[in-house]
Amino acid sequence: MSSETIIVTGAAGFIGCNFVRLWLASNLNSVVSFDKLTYAGNLGNLVDMQNEPRHIFVRGDICDSQLFDSLLDKYQPRAIVHFAAESHVDRSIHGPEDFIQTNVVGTFRLLESARGYWSKLAGSAKKRFRFLHVSTDEVYGSLGPDDPAFSETTPYAPNSPYSASKAGSDHIVRAYFHTYGLPVLTTNCSNNYGPYQFPEKLIPLMILNALGGKPLPVYGDGQQIRDWLFVEDHCIAIGEVLEKGKPGSTYNVGGSAERTNMDVVNAICDTLEELRPSVGQPYGSLITHVTDRPGHDRRYAMDTRTIQCELGWTPRETFATGLRKTVEWYLNHPEWTRSVTSGEYRNWVSTNYGSRAAV
Repeated sequence: MSSETIIVTGAAGFIGCNFVRLWLASNLNSVVSFDKLTYAGNLGNLVDMQNEPRHIFVRGDICDSQLFDSLLDKYQPRAIVHFAAESHVDRSIHGPEDFIQTNVVGTFRLLESARGYWSKLAGSAKKRFRFLHVSTDEVYGSLGPDDPAFSETTPYAPNSPYSASKAGSDHIVRAYFHTYGLPVLTTNCSNNYGPYQFPEKLIPLMILNALGGKPLPVYGDGQQIRDWLFVEDHCIAIGEVLEKGKPGSTYNVGGSAERTNMDVVNAICDTLEELRPSVGQPYGSLITHVTDRPGHDRRYAMDTRTIQCELGWTPRETFATGLRKTVEWYLNHPEWTRSVTSGEYRNWVSTNYGSRAAV
């Protein structure tokens, strides 16, 4: 391990594993990856780093303060990058308690550990330390079709148990800066997509269902609008915030790519037809409108002028280029797909979509 180390929570999840991979490739720091390995935390996401001497994986729960304190004492990190979270709206509707426990209580436990560790540091080590909390645009609520995009000063108005739990964690992080002086940073990102995303989320679900000849379930009229951000662009933004962000600040991160859900699904079908043409019925014929999600937010959009002006970050990928890379990755990694779409995942799909009537 190098003398410069960061700890990444949720490192075996979708965004976390992409961040760890990119971070190790772009600098000489060491990374301690920390993950509970729940259904979406897959150690296979980090398999290509098993022989990397600057990478160590530790299995654990962010609510386990004793274990996390021991990691801080052992590795003396210069930063904690906090991805670990329950993150799927539909799952939060079916079972909200896990979201409160992980996203609110877990973040509180980490902050307490970080505060205790930071308070004992001295000199440049104390001045340099950062706690970076990764959050979501969903904390801001829903926009009308002509409303301005979310900015860092938009009032919070969460509408699902998931977004409410993330809003709560954001507020606790903010409080630890203003009350204790802990040098925290918060990022609120738009919808991510890319390699290693667990297929409960829209884009990988549609890719894999289409390839399997299964229905492509679209909630309601499919006109819900989201801003889409390629995961590697998000990871680059997090690195910029970690290195150059002002403690106590929040930075919105988005892809400047507003699309309706129907636009996204149609783009996936078109890309698949190009890269792996359908046999028989076209992929688009599998689109099936189903009963909408309760409390479904209509539109999200992100104003990213702060991170662009202060830190010089802009996304590198357009939605078209990022989506093509994503579809190609899933086509080229069938073994990963098989490893994550068995057992519990099938039960979840049945629970969430099985009872939804076609509309």
